Amino acid sequence: MTGQELHELLYRKWGRSYDIQLRKVKGKVFCQIMWKYLEQASFPLSEEEYFDHLSTVASYLTAWDSGPQIAAYLETTRDRPRLGKVVSIPLDLGDRSSEWILDD
Repeated sequence: MTGQELHELLYRKWGRSYDIQLRKVKGKVFCQIMWKYLEQASFPLSEEEYFDHLSTVASYLTAWDSGPQIAAYLETTRDRPRLGKVVSIPLDLGDRSSEWILDD
């Protein structure tokens, strides 16, 4: 999965270029679709910075073989990001999770 493909998934689902973050919470990794988006005047990143960020996130998702999981979740979810509420997608890293998650 590339950053452009990730953007296309988000834009096709909601019609906006939402920010996306990877977070570790209680030993699990989540892909979170944030409520801020590129088309907002107050969005903190330039278009170039946004797509660089998406490329970085996509590289992690590809390394974790999570691209299909993200695509399937986005196809079926009825949730949508809104102020103060993210769409949080738990990632199943399988047996390899210990390779990616370091104890705090």
